[in-house]
Amino acid sequence: MSSELETAANPENLKRVVIEPVTRVEGHGKVTLLLDDNNHVHQARFHIVEFRGFEKFVQGRPFWEVPVMVQRLCGICPVSHNLAACKAMDMIIGAKITPVADKLRRLMHMGQILQSHALHFFHFSSPDLLFGFDSDIGKRNITGIVESYPDIARQGVALRKFGQEVIHLTTGKRVHGTGAIPGGVNKNLSLEERDYLLKEIDQVISLSQSAVELIKTIYSARTDFHNKFGSYRSSFMSLVRENGAMDLYHGGLRAKDEFNQTIFDHIDYNQYWDYIHEEVKSWSYMKCPFIPSKGRKEGWYRVGPLARVNNCDFIPTLLAEKERKTFREFCGGSATQATLAYHWARMIEMLHAAEVIKELLDDADLQSDDLVSSGERNLRGVGVIEAPRGTLIHHYRINEDEQIVRANLIVATTHNNQAMNEAVRRVALQYLDGQQISEGLLNHIEVAIRAFDPCLSCATHAIGKMPLEVELIDANGSQIQRLIKDSDGRYRI
Repeated sequence: MSSELETAANPENLKRVVIEPVTRVEGHGKVTLLLDDNNHVHQARFHIVEFRGFEKFVQGRPFWEVPVMVQRLCGICPVSHNLAACKAMDMIIGAKITPVADKLRRLMHMGQILQSHALHFFHFSSPDLLFGFDSDIGKRNITGIVESYPDIARQGVALRKFGQEVIHLTTGKRVHGTGAIPGGVNKNLSLEERDYLLKEIDQVISLSQSAVELIKTIYSARTDFHNKFGSYRSSFMSLVRENGAMDLYHGGLRAKDEFNQTIFDHIDYNQYWDYIHEEVKSWSYMKCPFIPSKGRKEGWYRVGPLARVNNCDFIPTLLAEKERKTFREFCGGSATQATLAYHWARMIEMLHAAEVIKELLDDADLQSDDLVSSGERNLRGVGVIEAPRGTLIHHYRINEDEQIVRANLIVATTHNNQAMNEAVRRVALQYLDGQQISEGLLNHIEVAIRAFDPCLSCATHAIGKMPLEVELIDANGSQIQRLIKDSDGRYRI
């Protein structure tokens, strides 16, 4: 698991190749490669160049405002941030969540999983998978998919649309709704809303099955996907139920190493800091989490669909469980560690989400009015959920005036920081080292990053390492004053 190409000797003597921005991902990032005169790769790094200040923004705010505020981190996965924050606030207000609130939260979360996975696979990744990594750049996009594979494009639109409808009806809006609140939810699902969703759910399940078959066909035809392209062995972490089943909403933390041996299991996430530490590196605004029992160098891990499908003992829906078994058995288990197998695992989860939505829609509890509960106040709350991209942690402390005094968010893309850098380094060595650099070869690196479906705007987080440049400009556009803060914390004019 040790990383290659993390640092380079005498970098000032090497030429720099930059991929900026990384495309077809959420947020802004770049990759830098340091090459010698023979184009041998000496360093490859994935940098996050945005800054997220939400841990500071929420300080001083009343705790009940936070679930609405933090979901503004993202327009793709706002439900996940809203739910993780609400779960933390449930602890703060001492709530015992009612059955109907639990089921409605799960329903909105499954809508989030469905729409996000469909968006990523069909819109962001299918151009690479269907046309080829070094195909014509003018065609390698969603417009090219619409022209060459119209049925696949319509499939992706239909799946995402249905997920958005689930979110709309459970949260009040397709983006940045307010369905989940501290202690429960603020609305139930009417019979009319339920029947509206039930009319399409069987078709959605069928489309999800077709998506699994599509990625299986693509993956099976490319032997380089199995154990070459950006692949490496690593630990995995995710939530699981007490019986070991996959659960995307709640559970205990489980981590397994690269040999499938348990590192920790069924850990109460209220004590996550005993099992996950974070490291700051000067070249990124995104921290690097690691499992302290394995150390900084060997303790990094992966989260997300590949981790969840690998870590769980079974998936508690019939069709997805069948596909999980096929995935685990494929080619002697070669997919279980492969970077591009994230796409296959993602489609299995999308099928699972569709099945769970159907089960929940048939539950009469969804029409109950027993929506909110509360109890004895606490000064600390932790909420953990499996967001589309992986394990999402929200941790808050309040004071006696019920104001936030501390917040820490560890999002899925942050967990995957070191893993994404490792994939970038592997691809750089496998495909670019010693070669004449071309756009198609550079896209290979982007393909490795896209496999993780990173949300870069969610993930950025810096502690005293952020360089800043502030300029004061007058009405005529002339600079009056400039102040620069370097990454080492020193100021200069």
